[in-house]
Amino acid sequence: MFENLKALPPDAILRLIAEHQNDPRESKVDLGVGVYRDEHGRTPVLDAVKKAEQRLVDGQSTKAYLGSGGDPLFNNAMQALMFGSGAAGSERIATIQTPGGSGSLRVAAGLILRARPDVSVWTSEPTWANHVPLLGGAGVTLRSYPYYDEAARTIRFPEMLDTLNTIPAGDIVLLHGCCHNPTGMDLDTAEWQEVADVIASRQLLPFIDLAYQGFANGLEEDAFPLRLFFERVPEMIVSSSCSKNFGIYRDRVGSLALIARDAPATAVVRSQVFNIVRTMYSMPPDHGAAVVATILTDAALRAEWLAELAAMRNRLRETRELFCAALRGKAPEHDFSHIERGKGMFSFLGVSAAQVQRLKGEFGVYMVDSSRINVAGITRGNVEYLAESIAAVL
Repeated sequence: MFENLKALPPDAILRLIAEHQNDPRESKVDLGVGVYRDEHGRTPVLDAVKKAEQRLVDGQSTKAYLGSGGDPLFNNAMQALMFGSGAAGSERIATIQTPGGSGSLRVAAGLILRARPDVSVWTSEPTWANHVPLLGGAGVTLRSYPYYDEAARTIRFPEMLDTLNTIPAGDIVLLHGCCHNPTGMDLDTAEWQEVADVIASRQLLPFIDLAYQGFANGLEEDAFPLRLFFERVPEMIVSSSCSKNFGIYRDRVGSLALIARDAPATAVVRSQVFNIVRTMYSMPPDHGAAVVATILTDAALRAEWLAELAAMRNRLRETRELFCAALRGKAPEHDFSHIERGKGMFSFLGVSAAQVQRLKGEFGVYMVDSSRINVAGITRGNVEYLAESIAAVL
């Protein structure tokens, strides 16, 4: 059987990680891998997470199976985190625990195909690279709407609205809740209102990917699009990840929230999604979600986590400012202000694929060919070298 298979090329990010690890240069800089890093280049375990884990070790009495929906305490806490405390028990929302944001997206794809196999999901151009294999690979039809102008380095908002106004009723629009990946460029409040107007009037279904809640402006601020749509539309899908804001990447913790018209419709949706989970992975892993639930339901741990989350958010904002200041000093004739305007971990640097290869080969600066960078890889110790390297290839 296996002789009929052909080897596939390695994932671009995984290949980049391996190349960086094998590079002997002490000056090398990794801007490719999509994890948060502190000023010392580490991805730390948060103190709040360590304390919650210790509580679980000391107090957990069983490792028996969870149900297909995962931990109810986690689901209720995540529902409140996303939609507000008043929506925690809403009969319109069914929330389940999933193996990371990726698992959430894949389960959502299965539900979409059961409900409307002929529907199209419209994604931003560009969007997170894994949206294509996770949704398209499952069989969902993908189309795109304009989002980012590479030349002007701004959001193509008029073109985006024009396209949304042509999408057939019933189709799905995938939106990044905050910290757009890969561009880092987010809609403002007024623009979200306009998008909501179009989606509601054209009877489209919003599908929000919320992978970075708390990394842009704050927990409440970053939930604004979800809460706006919850009040405006009868149905919605929200995929959420805890990897970044809790720093528990390898524990694979996410959620899928499904919003329906009323309680009977929610019950139907819940039954379908439980069945999909049962046929895919049966039930999600427990540990990371139990950690998140412990933090979110304990006042002291929650306050400590919020402080650590704010520190990560502030470091990303300050790093963008530091990097742009260094670039202005080394390459004053070039405009990189879009990086400073961006939110979260990612931005396009705005150089060509050939220049990306020069940065890697000549200077040991690693990023994907699109020039998407993870600004968390920039520190006070490498920012001047990084700016000099970029100036050298411009």
